[in-house]
Amino acid sequence: MKVVKFGGSSLASATQVQKVIDIITDDPKRKFVVVSAPGKRDKEDTKVTDHLIAFYEAKIKDQDVSELIATIAARYAAIAKVFNVDAKIIEDITARLQKLAILPVEGNDFLKDEILASGEDNNARLVAGILQAQGVNARYVNPKDFGIIVSSEPGNARILFKAYQKMKKWADTKEVLIIPGFFGYTEGGQVCTFSRGGSDITGSIVAAGVKAELYENFTDVDGIYAAHPGYIHKPEIIKELTYREMRELAYAGFTVFHDEALMPSYRAKIPVVIKNTNNPLCQGTKITTTRDAVDEPVVGIASDEGFTMIYISKYLMNREIGFTRRVLSILEDFGLSYEHMPSGIDDISIVLRANQLDKTLEEELLRTLAYEIDPDELRITHDLSMIMVVGEGMRQRVGCTAESTAALARKKINLEMINQGSSEVSIMFGIHKEQEKLAIRTLYYTFFD
Repeated sequence: MKVVKFGGSSLASATQVQKVIDIITDDPKRKFVVVSAPGKRDKEDTKVTDHLIAFYEAKIKDQDVSELIATIAARYAAIAKVFNVDAKIIEDITARLQKLAILPVEGNDFLKDEILASGEDNNARLVAGILQAQGVNARYVNPKDFGIIVSSEPGNARILFKAYQKMKKWADTKEVLIIPGFFGYTEGGQVCTFSRGGSDITGSIVAAGVKAELYENFTDVDGIYAAHPGYIHKPEIIKELTYREMRELAYAGFTVFHDEALMPSYRAKIPVVIKNTNNPLCQGTKITTTRDAVDEPVVGIASDEGFTMIYISKYLMNREIGFTRRVLSILEDFGLSYEHMPSGIDDISIVLRANQLDKTLEEELLRTLAYEIDPDELRITHDLSMIMVVGEGMRQRVGCTAESTAALARKKINLEMINQGSSEVSIMFGIHKEQEKLAIRTLYYTFFD
């Protein structure tokens, strides 16, 4: 029994929906289908979710939303028309959109959640209707009925542990169940959306809840690439990687998954496969709890930009009790979080997201550090990129760090920072942004040539 999730690009048009129907009906094990709202049909198009955001913004300003309702309903109607589904489905979708227009604004903390969640909810109703019209034993299931009970945190819902017991009762279904992604219900009955990677989170939760043998996540790429295709021409597709490797890559810039979206399936030890709706025969990328990493020590090279680094040096720093604590207390006082903090005997480097600082805050922070810490050297470096080499097999292969640094040195790429965690799953390099593309190419061809 499998859980399968389709993203917005997979459901953007009637042509794409037909591919989805073919995939669902091709494998009788695909009993649980999680759907997103319709995405862009082309580069100039607008996602249904973006229309709903505009709907919400207009509503809170007490502006007329009738035109937006017509636009959104037309997206669903255009898909439905091709499949000759029951006209009552589109009538019902339109009526539901109209009901959103009369929801109260004042004192309604979940207004935005309810409006945005309608994109997925209405699409699940439509996909279920299309499957029924084609003779498939399918039906729409509301997340509340399915048991997706979440914390009462608007826009940042978290699944409650008790929800898994409720979902478990659906495991033996004989029908194909169509479940909208992106949201659940609070114990008080309010619609509440997940934050980032919403429908991916739902798919992962459903897989864990029904104890699926596999969670298939269909998107518009053949799998996870070993490096960004914008930097490398035709990079290799990763055939298999672990959850831990995926989390490291996602943190460092891979956007196929948000790193938190897989946690429910990870905890339930359910493998995930990333596949392409437009190329379903491609094997895709499998994410598992463990893998044989001897022959492939490195699975991917990822990068992210927008970092700032504060370097602090002080002689005999290691003998000052509480030195690092005082530094972190100053950051806390300024409301700043840090990403990394590699250290030596007499120095530490604090890496932060640059968007936390402006010029005034930066100057005040440096003044405070200088006064409170009295360092021998204090400097700040802007426009840094973090490049991460990721692979479980680096623990068994001697010299990965040496190979990486030697390759970068040959290209005259200066390293502002290097950090390797105790798990040895990743090596991180801090470099200037203008050298990011060259560094990615250098490291990729070092390990994948």
